[in-house]
Amino acid sequence: MHTDTERCVRAVRSKDARFDGWFFTAVLTTRIYCRPSCPVVPPRPENMTFYPSAAACQQAGFRACKRCRPDTSPGSPEWNQRADLVARAMRLIADGVVDRDGVPGLAARLGYSPRQIERQLLAELGAGPLALARAQRARTARLLIETTALPMARIAFAAGFSSIRTFNDTVREVHALTPSELRARAPRNDARATPGTLTLRLPFRAPLNPDNLFGHLAATAVPGVEEWRDGAYRRTLRLPYGHGIVALTPQPDHIACRLTLGDLRDLPVAISRCRRMLDLDADPVAVDDQLRADPLLAPLVDKAPGRRVPRTVDEAEFAVRAVLGQQVSTAAARTHAARLVTAHGDRIDDPEGGLTHLFPTPEALAALDPESLAMPRTRRATLTTLVRGLADGTLNLGVDSDWPEARARLLALPGFGPWTVDVIAMRALGDPDAFLPTDLGIRRAARELGLPSTPAALTARAAAWRPWRAYAVQYLWATDSHPINFLPV
Repeated sequence: MHTDTERCVRAVRSKDARFDGWFFTAVLTTRIYCRPSCPVVPPRPENMTFYPSAAACQQAGFRACKRCRPDTSPGSPEWNQRADLVARAMRLIADGVVDRDGVPGLAARLGYSPRQIERQLLAELGAGPLALARAQRARTARLLIETTALPMARIAFAAGFSSIRTFNDTVREVHALTPSELRARAPRNDARATPGTLTLRLPFRAPLNPDNLFGHLAATAVPGVEEWRDGAYRRTLRLPYGHGIVALTPQPDHIACRLTLGDLRDLPVAISRCRRMLDLDADPVAVDDQLRADPLLAPLVDKAPGRRVPRTVDEAEFAVRAVLGQQVSTAAARTHAARLVTAHGDRIDDPEGGLTHLFPTPEALAALDPESLAMPRTRRATLTTLVRGLADGTLNLGVDSDWPEARARLLALPGFGPWTVDVIAMRALGDPDAFLPTDLGIRRAARELGLPSTPAALTARAAAWRPWRAYAVQYLWATDSHPINFLPV
């Protein structure tokens, strides 16, 4: 979008928050870059230039605006709705791969040469993987400076910097303030006194309807791993350097996030995974406008706009849970998952009580005795085949996965039909166009609305909803009185 100067200027003049994260405005006279909704008086068009990423602005010598905080914009929705090389690279960078394994590690995960990845990212984002990772480190450093009382040396290494000098130079260059000045400007809060715990605000594009999003997560919560408590969804996180616990509370203009981490180096990864689980980088206006074009869907969208797709923080975990949920009730699926967690999950300590385990890894589940599973023999075979594929790497469902290839590999597994593959594609892979025409709830909703109710006919009708059919699923599911559609009391 940043190449459409006229459209960008209109967005800046109208201070349209829908475009935050889509592009950034760099002001040539002040050498500052802003989000489109910046509250200051817009500069003259001839003094504005536009970039597709904060990293590109920083690389061109611009510093972040202190008023609109462009580093806190929602992420571009592009990276969660595409499965090409650039989108997969961006998801991996957000997951901290460059900080942990460098550009060669990123290239190895994607199956391309470092030079090819550099060229593609530069062409589309105006910055290479190192610059994009540097911008992420600068955001993480600011979060830690403003929300903790940690010494600056610890913050520097927790944010991924290799030296104190690089940390100081980057913070000063990006934010036009020294680390000490940033801390002095930050409001004081109680979370600063709690070691290992951070309180953050996760931004999103309005509107956001939390009912089905948090309702789904709470209704399907696995005991010991997830819970709904005091208006917050809480769960354990398995992270690269350790484990964490997150509590997420919906607020009118943000998601309140309280993170307890064993290792602060996991902060950017934890934030990225929570944003992905809650689908916070979606563009609800684009989605709802497309679905409203169908006169039978329009009343559902108008009644409760801004529905998101509830996703996951761990793709392998969700795939296992999808198999456990085949042809059984939500309560039965939770019971099966809880047994696996108790027998094979890693125990943790929760200061607030309630959460006891991390969900077991594929490697741990691959070693289990199939006869110990209280389920039909065919489903045992399905589960054991799945976890072996996840454990040995022949099946990749991570953020770097190729969606068509992952679908094909899932369909080749015994016991995997279209419903299981599509629900994994929708909630684990993050495909916004995944559709469930054979789902009983979808067929019942379609029949009540006057839509075709047979899978083939409904799929043909749903072609007009592309590429947002996964969001249409949420609106159709919402016609039912199932607990997944309601925010818990």
